[in-house]
Amino acid sequence: MEAYEIFKSLAIIIIFAKIFGILARKFKAPQVVGEIIAGLIVGPSILGLVAPTDFLSQMAEIGVVLLMFSAGLGTDLKELLKTGPVACLIAAAGVFVPLGGGCLLHMCFYGFNPIGDPSFVTSLFIGVIMTATSVSITVETLKELGYLKSRIGTTIVAAAIIDDVIGIVVLTFVVGMRTPDSNVGTVILKTLLFFLFTFIVGILSYHVFKRVDKRWPHTRRIPIAGLAYCFAFAYIAEHFFGIADITGAYFAGIILCSIKDSDYIAEKMDINSYMMFGPIFFASIGLKTDIDDFSANILWFSIAFVIVALITKIIACGTVARLCRFSTNDSLKIGVGMMTRGEVALIVSQKGLSVGLLKPVYFTSVILLIIVSSIATPILLKLLFKGNVAGNTDQG
Repeated sequence: MEAYEIFKSLAIIIIFAKIFGILARKFKAPQVVGEIIAGLIVGPSILGLVAPTDFLSQMAEIGVVLLMFSAGLGTDLKELLKTGPVACLIAAAGVFVPLGGGCLLHMCFYGFNPIGDPSFVTSLFIGVIMTATSVSITVETLKELGYLKSRIGTTIVAAAIIDDVIGIVVLTFVVGMRTPDSNVGTVILKTLLFFLFTFIVGILSYHVFKRVDKRWPHTRRIPIAGLAYCFAFAYIAEHFFGIADITGAYFAGIILCSIKDSDYIAEKMDINSYMMFGPIFFASIGLKTDIDDFSANILWFSIAFVIVALITKIIACGTVARLCRFSTNDSLKIGVGMMTRGEVALIVSQKGLSVGLLKPVYFTSVILLIIVSSIATPILLKLLFKGNVAGNTDQG
């Protein structure tokens, strides 16, 4: 493919994403729903106007990194620290209940096997796919509704970040059952070192940015430095510690959220995200959908896979939230907010494919889960928040 062909793909994606985004809002649905549907329509499954490429995947990755950086910048640090213990409990439940549900589902379809059997490891890996939470779509929806800084929004984002860390440890453990050369202890150590690194470097970085912000307030060099800091943290997290780049980007935002010009940085990030990277990321979810290899058996498994994945997240996270003294309605909001799957589920699935734990045909089931959860979550959240006063930071 000629290099200039990518401009055609970008033009199609941006135009369709914005048109369907506007249509979604006309029907009282969040804009991200329209952008995901746009990707599905222009992708290989329907019109075939745009094919997924490595370049588009990289652009989409930048989009989700910027989105998570903005989420970090928009976080109330005091509220995050207050919800930290609760978020840990919600995240733990949101990992282990879907893990068990996914494992049991695969066994019901393909037989119960003893621990250590290859089929059992595959069943366990199906559960691992269900543990992943992609909070980016929830973040975008909460931003639209004005609840990102609320107690509910902060709890969801914090729980999703912790969920990601726990999921990485679980993933490594399961892969280690198939490939004994994987060292679970090393992954746990790297995770702890990442948090130590973030704490030390974060304190130093905060004071540096605070001084720069004081000397050159509200100048373009502040968001430029912030963007570089975001990308650096995303790279360091993934390359040196094996932590997802979106987690690094989120923590970069957390570190800078208390400086005076944090809102100014977030404003500049939102321009990039709204114009290009955001639509490409959300449309890419639809682009990667390919339903050509679906058989009747895979179809039934996929339907059950989606149902179990969504229900286990809602029940697990919602129940723990209720036990932590959130109201019933707010607990349901947290459960729904935690049920989205996206790039993390794709990364986990790709890892399974590479080590032989997942057959390529089941990858479509994961895509179906991502599509359904990505579309259902913002719609359900909008309905659940209906009647609330937007921007209320004392929900629950």
